[in-house]
Amino acid sequence: MISIAKPQIGSEEMAAVQDVLASGQLAQGAKVRRFEEEFAEWVGVPHAIAVTSGTAALHVALLAAGIGAGDDVVTSPFSFVASANCALFVGARPLFADIEPAYYTMDPAAIRAALTPSTRALIVVHLYGQPCAMDEIKQIAAEHNLLLVEDACQAHGAAWQGQRVGSMGVGCFSFYPTKNMTTGEGGMITTDDPEIARKARLLREHGAPQRYVHEVLGYNLRMTDLQAAIGLVQLGKVEAWNQQRAENAAFLTERLADVPGITTPCVRAGASHVFHQYTVRAGGIAGGRDALAAALAERGVGSAIHYATPIHHQPLYRDLGYVDALPHAEAAAREVLSLPVHPALSHGDLAHIGNAVADAAQALASAHTRVPA
Repeated sequence: MISIAKPQIGSEEMAAVQDVLASGQLAQGAKVRRFEEEFAEWVGVPHAIAVTSGTAALHVALLAAGIGAGDDVVTSPFSFVASANCALFVGARPLFADIEPAYYTMDPAAIRAALTPSTRALIVVHLYGQPCAMDEIKQIAAEHNLLLVEDACQAHGAAWQGQRVGSMGVGCFSFYPTKNMTTGEGGMITTDDPEIARKARLLREHGAPQRYVHEVLGYNLRMTDLQAAIGLVQLGKVEAWNQQRAENAAFLTERLADVPGITTPCVRAGASHVFHQYTVRAGGIAGGRDALAAALAERGVGSAIHYATPIHHQPLYRDLGYVDALPHAEAAAREVLSLPVHPALSHGDLAHIGNAVADAAQALASAHTRVPA
């Protein structure tokens, strides 16, 4: 089976972990500080704050900016649930703006329509590694004096008009094992605002600017030196991996261009897409997306659905009273299917994936049109 994801862990990462184990400094220390410095430089901001996960990064970013009870936060309904849950964590109210169907990122016009007098923040999601339409979004944030948070948890190294994501607002990254780079678990906040950086550092470490002095209510959200050691090695490799992902995506797009019922990904003009996921739409496939996924599994190709249920349709949000009608997000949830695109794929793997999709689509079409005897 060709897997949908394959974390890239090599001898360099193993040696880096061994060095930390031998040093005896396992918790947040010099490796974390170095990882923060190098990641900040790579993104193009003066500050990076390492935390335990991408979810923690989103949570701390809102807290550090003073978002809380009585505030509205506009975000995407088509994302992992943490993009919205972080608003609930701080007592704010998440509101949803529908997506652009070609790109799966938030539609600037829908963002404007979702704003309320209580809106204080936007959390835009660079989904699948595709940057949002940041010129328009930055303008909206500036016009309404809104905190702009970039959920870049799937977009390490992606860029808009040559500027790295995570440098146009308060960036939030995840280093979960399936991401374009990993630390096993972990996250990072990036910002050019020194006050947000200062507060984020307090919040991730029990509100303490120094040991046993606690200024504010904080949390234990520290990254370990073991994780940072892996991250430092991965940071040196991620650009090559992103390039391989883009080449793999180009191969699949060319191979699948003429497969009836399949719509391949679109890259926004001006965007550098890093293809955390290669996600097609299978709405035109006989039997639908789920039938295609099952047929691919029979042919040895793994796939995944990101995401089958929009956030506003999740049971949690239904129970909270959300009844939004967001047709583009809802249609995408019915039709999207992610195919393997990771850098460990061989040319033979890619050819097999393309052939399997074409064969499965043809077989499903034939079965659908066959008249019973």
